[in-house]
Amino acid sequence: MSIIERVKSTFTMAGRILNEVISFFVFTVLDVLDFLLCYIYRVIDFIVEAEWKPCYCSSVKQTITSSGTILVSESKIVCLTSSSSSCNKLQLEEISDTLYTRSSLVSEVSKSTMNELKRLKLENAAPIFKRGTLRSTFTVNSSIVEMLQGKIGGLKSNIVPRWSDCDCKTCNSWTASSKDSLFVHVDGAKENVRENVIFIHGFISSSEFWTETVFPNFTKATKSKYRLFAVDLLGFGRSPKPNESLYTLREHLDMIEKSVLEPYNVKSFHIVAHSLGCILALALAVKHPALIKSLTLLAPPYFPTPKGEEATQYMMRRIAPRRVWPVIAFGASLACWYEHVSRTICLLICKNHRLWEFLTKLITRNRIKTYLVDGFCCHTHNAAWHTLHNIICGTAGKIEGYLDMVKNRLKGEVTVIHGEDDELIPVECSYNVQSRVPHARVNVVKNKDHITIVVGRQQAFARELEEIWNNNSTSN
Repeated sequence: MSIIERVKSTFTMAGRILNEVISFFVFTVLDVLDFLLCYIYRVIDFIVEAEWKPCYCSSVKQTITSSGTILVSESKIVCLTSSSSSCNKLQLEEISDTLYTRSSLVSEVSKSTMNELKRLKLENAAPIFKRGTLRSTFTVNSSIVEMLQGKIGGLKSNIVPRWSDCDCKTCNSWTASSKDSLFVHVDGAKENVRENVIFIHGFISSSEFWTETVFPNFTKATKSKYRLFAVDLLGFGRSPKPNESLYTLREHLDMIEKSVLEPYNVKSFHIVAHSLGCILALALAVKHPALIKSLTLLAPPYFPTPKGEEATQYMMRRIAPRRVWPVIAFGASLACWYEHVSRTICLLICKNHRLWEFLTKLITRNRIKTYLVDGFCCHTHNAAWHTLHNIICGTAGKIEGYLDMVKNRLKGEVTVIHGEDDELIPVECSYNVQSRVPHARVNVVKNKDHITIVVGRQQAFARELEEIWNNNSTSN
């Protein structure tokens, strides 16, 4: 090893150690801050909204299986019963345990203290059992129970924004319409439609990620035969942002089907998806394999789970490693690990997005479009928090099954595109996809990251998509 290589190796190791040390202290402070913010928000919520709001810091409840309102069986099925005796079922597998199980110094100390108090209470209490009264129970986090009860009661919070969320016309345009569907931007062919394409954006983004980049760069020939759909996912952009929703995979897929496939009578389609959207694209492809013409995934977050690891927890540690560097990993860690810190960030950024948009235009002298800022700011904390955990983390154990289904049942071409410099979702994820779907084609673009894989190379990307669609068109 040369002297230069040794020096580089020494500096790299020193940088890693420094990152580890600084990260430990920073995230320890954040653990304490999130703990304190929990109580602060409880008080403010009660003062402003006259009711306590559930959060995932709450202790778990044991829900009796014969409770009558929420029934929990050993097969992990929650049954919600209303006065009309109708039954709406929700599988608990759709709710990620990372919502309420995130190990940290403060949480471990708090958990140990509570367990010790419970142990002492049980030792001092005289055990009294009456024959025939003992019922089987299943432990469910109390905030989930409260949210499910809210769905039964039809709380007004479904429409009225919370005090910490933005109440502007853009963020709440969905409340003015009686339609319970996503915002869908439709472009391209209006008559004699030969093909359909559905674009699904990533986390904390919007349909403008596509409509402001690749849409203007498609050729006239493409727009004359392809009908292009770009959706704002549930909870983001101009789509509905229901406060009581748990933003599960089923809810996201149902809304895409109800907003695009059914009203526009889509019988077959290509899919283009970015980051988190890749998970929804895979689930949609598995649900409708006969309808998929091609599948294009950009930076898919797929980390195979090692043996002995819990898939959801492993995924959370990979995408949110509790490190201050790189910056994008620090941001992901804030969003994923801290319910109340991330709510504070949403309060400062999303509720005041009009100010940030004004400042962006002022600083740049209105020379650049602010669609990335708009997409980043136009969501609620409830939507971002649940989507992040229930989609990215919660589906970690299902992705391999999805990919196997794609390999065995999907006839169209599978293309995976990744930026070489992506610091959030490493390139290895795309090769992991290829290892499960051998016929998938992987294209690693040099000097591009998680965003610039599209933004800044939209013309080249538009040509790539056109080639993929033409190779998998109906006429062929």
